[in-house]
Amino acid sequence: MGESKLAGQFFDAAIGLLQKVRDEEADAISEAGKAIAGAVAAGNRLFAFGAGHSSLAAQDVVYRAGGLALMNLLAVPGVVGVDVMPATLGSALERVDGLAGAVLDSSPARAGDVLIIISLSGRNALPVEMAMNARALGLTVIGVTSVAYATETKSRHVSGTYLKDHCDVVLDSKIAIGDAELTHEGIEAPFAPASTVVTSALMQATMAAAAEELVRLGIEPPLLRSGNVDGGHEWNGRVMTEYGDRIFFRH
Repeated sequence: MGESKLAGQFFDAAIGLLQKVRDEEADAISEAGKAIAGAVAAGNRLFAFGAGHSSLAAQDVVYRAGGLALMNLLAVPGVVGVDVMPATLGSALERVDGLAGAVLDSSPARAGDVLIIISLSGRNALPVEMAMNARALGLTVIGVTSVAYATETKSRHVSGTYLKDHCDVVLDSKIAIGDAELTHEGIEAPFAPASTVVTSALMQATMAAAAEELVRLGIEPPLLRSGNVDGGHEWNGRVMTEYGDRIFFRH
């Protein structure tokens, strides 16, 4: 069996996008890392939010071996993933006005905390209002989005604005409109989305930048280790005990 031509093309497209965000978003990644490290150093908390498939990159940094123990998922029931039935309900909830405010008001988030909001299009009411309300509460907001959507699509929020318009730091994933990297003769729809690959890489790069900044500040980064290596559970137990007041996924 020979190599699939289309599979190879997808890898090439993903690698190209990763190189692009590495080169063009380096300053923004560093700035985001410093914001996260600053919150950790100041005794504040960290949250990540994403709806639908954007939630995958948020979940990837929560309770993660090699990740910051303090990163918490800000979950909105019904929009975290495709486990809700019908799956289309999650997409519908992203367009509901007022939902973000209710979620934030009932969460432990407070002034001084950092909230990372992931939304590929950044056009729906939920991520826009999440960013607006979070900043009004005094949180630092980091947005991970494709800025291209703001120039080529219409906002679904009453303000006509996008996620990128309400963030302290914006990380641009460079994903093209439609999130499909490949086309092929005989296949009518474009296919092979790369947003999860690129967005997850942006998130992990930002966590690495935060760890680097914490070391510069003289603080041992509160990282988790794999539970599948000897001593991992003991290590994680110590970290979670020390930072228990800022870790909410255990409650």
